[in-house]
Amino acid sequence: MELSESVQRGIQTLADPGSFDSNAFALLLRAAFQSLLDARADEAALDHPYLKQIDPVVLKHCHAAAATCILEAGKHQVDKSTLSTYLEDCKFDRERIELFCTEYQNNKNSLETLLGSIGRSLPHITDVSWRLEYQIKTNQLHKMYRPGYLVTLNVENNDSQSYPEINFSCSMEQLQDLVGKLKDASKSLERATQL
Repeated sequence: MELSESVQRGIQTLADPGSFDSNAFALLLRAAFQSLLDARADEAALDHPYLKQIDPVVLKHCHAAAATCILEAGKHQVDKSTLSTYLEDCKFDRERIELFCTEYQNNKNSLETLLGSIGRSLPHITDVSWRLEYQIKTNQLHKMYRPGYLVTLNVENNDSQSYPEINFSCSMEQLQDLVGKLKDASKSLERATQL
């Protein structure tokens, strides 16, 4: 796990018992997990009376550093021993390491689900329909007399679980070009899977 210097400083500040006693550490750690995993998390999570004695700038910096560390650990699917080693390098004591790792293990599945839902994937084409259109005139009343195709792609988007349609029109040459490129892609995929 590689974190920026700013995040590392925040984690090291969080590890310092002089900056955060054990109760403040536990509250901040739970607030960091809650703010990541609960979409309805109240911004008042850092307004706990016990955290009022800590400088708000330091508090927010350490909160952001803890959240970043948690996200990076989830992103790399870090196990307990790796996380424990990283926290030792950041000068965490045994009790804080145990609390951090326990909280991480308790929320690991939810964190991986959250990270899996973030991102952008291309839509998956589930169906294609088309129809022939014949243009006789343009908007300016010029005679055209040419065929065209209206194509509808039904797609499934994994990010939003929606099923939108993609509509476009093309000429016969454009449609033939599209079909040729799809055949080439299909052959390339077959060759790749045979290797």
